[in-house]
Amino acid sequence: MSRTFASFEVKNYRYYFAGALVSNIGTWVHRIAQDWLVLTELTDGSSAALGLVTALQFLAIPFLAPYAGGIVDRFSKRAVLIVTQLLLMLNSFAMWLIVFTDVAQLWHVYMLAFVQGIIISFDNPARQAFVPEIVSQERLANAVGLNSTSFNGARLVGPGAAGFMIAAFNDDVAPALLINTLSFVAMLIALIVLDTKELHPSPRAARKGAIRGGLKYLKTKPDIVVLLVIVFMLGTFGLNFQIFNATMATQIFGKGSGEYGLLGTIMAIGTLAGALMAARRQRPRMRTILLALLAFSLLTIGLAFSPNYLVYAALLVPTGFFSLTVMTSANAAVQLSSDPLFRGRVMAIYMAIFLGGTPIGAPIIGWLGDAFGPRSTLLFGGGANLIAVVGILMYFWTKGMRLRIRYSNYLPRVHAEWSVQAHEKQIGY
Repeated sequence: MSRTFASFEVKNYRYYFAGALVSNIGTWVHRIAQDWLVLTELTDGSSAALGLVTALQFLAIPFLAPYAGGIVDRFSKRAVLIVTQLLLMLNSFAMWLIVFTDVAQLWHVYMLAFVQGIIISFDNPARQAFVPEIVSQERLANAVGLNSTSFNGARLVGPGAAGFMIAAFNDDVAPALLINTLSFVAMLIALIVLDTKELHPSPRAARKGAIRGGLKYLKTKPDIVVLLVIVFMLGTFGLNFQIFNATMATQIFGKGSGEYGLLGTIMAIGTLAGALMAARRQRPRMRTILLALLAFSLLTIGLAFSPNYLVYAALLVPTGFFSLTVMTSANAAVQLSSDPLFRGRVMAIYMAIFLGGTPIGAPIIGWLGDAFGPRSTLLFGGGANLIAVVGILMYFWTKGMRLRIRYSNYLPRVHAEWSVQAHEKQIGY
């Protein structure tokens, strides 16, 4: 089997991948439907309200992360996922019900978004830490890449399907929300039918001191800390495309729900390509992550100057490719660098920083959109990540690392080199 799909040789992973793919399609359908509900039915195109909904979805994550990581490392990750998937299905059903019965108000959406965030605080680290229990360590980077392929393959289908579904039902988002509720059944079935004899369960953490132990462990891993800084900047200021795309499509280019949903599908072409490329890498490298973050930053700034809808849509493809390269490479690097005993807690902190920055970034992006227009939000998001790249390079410079450009077959290649004096202090790249 091709190296890109090596993890499919594991039967349990095939089940898990299939269930996650269906569930992820439902998630993307839900996101577009929810955003359209807020923008067109519950407000008069308020990007600030949309930013607040996005923030509430992730508000609980940074506060619950240490506790959630302790739970994930103490109990069966499969059991935790079954519980969280059931709760997410009930939350999605509640959203569908209030829209179907025509009683939805903005505060309802705020409340359900917040509850969803509480559940996700436990679901995300369990998902991340469960993958190494399904596949062997040598397949971990491949499995992480394929997980991203599932998520972004769903993104290729979900937003466009949601947009056209909403348009087909005369801007009624209830059918799209029901699709998401039903999609959780696939993930639950996949978790139930897994062959537990073929899993590789991690050691369980002690009941006492699990949270404190995870934080102490993280202090001994400067390589992971650098990666956490990268994903914080990317998640907080860069990956606000549900706001970027919604406001650019409606306010700048004057498009409807179909064209808005199509932007998510177009961007998913790039993210899916990035996921497939990541699945081929046996071990991610820091130079790959930094160069991808640099390219993402410049492309996001370029999006702000798009003269029309077609140019904007075309630029979303490479933007999606490089954003996914950063996300997947950083995720795999953190998991490979973590001791299995602490992996649940480390991934909880990772997801808290990656997603938990959204309550900071989304309201700022939303306010900027209302105050200065949608183009300013892209300039700010791209500029913030560009500053992060420069700051990390300066940090490496102080530690004795230099990035060198060498040519191979007339093509430039960047290499990270440590000075002789700093070689003993290098942090794993």
